[in-house]
Amino acid sequence: MGIPSNLLALAHKAAAIQSLDPALVCAVVEQESGWNPWAMRYEPAFFTKYVAPLYTNNKISATEAWARGFSWGLMQVMGQVARESGFEATFLSSLCDAETGLAIGCKVLRKKFDAVRGDTTQALLAWNGGSNPTYAAQVLARKARY
Repeated sequence: MGIPSNLLALAHKAAAIQSLDPALVCAVVEQESGWNPWAMRYEPAFFTKYVAPLYTNNKISATEAWARGFSWGLMQVMGQVARESGFEATFLSSLCDAETGLAIGCKVLRKKFDAVRGDTTQALLAWNGGSNPTYAAQVLARKARY
């Protein structure tokens, strides 16, 4: 598979800190970014629903607003979700730092698990925002690789 050993080690460490299954975290990473820490994707529907009101009400700058509408890094954490989870770095692009992105991603995933009382399928669907009903099955199919 060619995953850099340092990324795999960081994923395992971040998972352990949040009491998550390391194989599951690795499967999420593979599904979301293909192990590319520089991955980013604009999510227009997310931006419209969750971020635009903050910008139009002058709560955040244009640059911050657009950055919050992107998903970043190995786990593709949404900028807005990172901010809501206490991420305070000046630039959301810092989520592309593998260790940083994995730490906040695992923190968010832990919250998803806690909210659904440990139900893996429901936690994964919550992670993905429910936009893809087969997301959990896709991630779980990757888990055995790790």
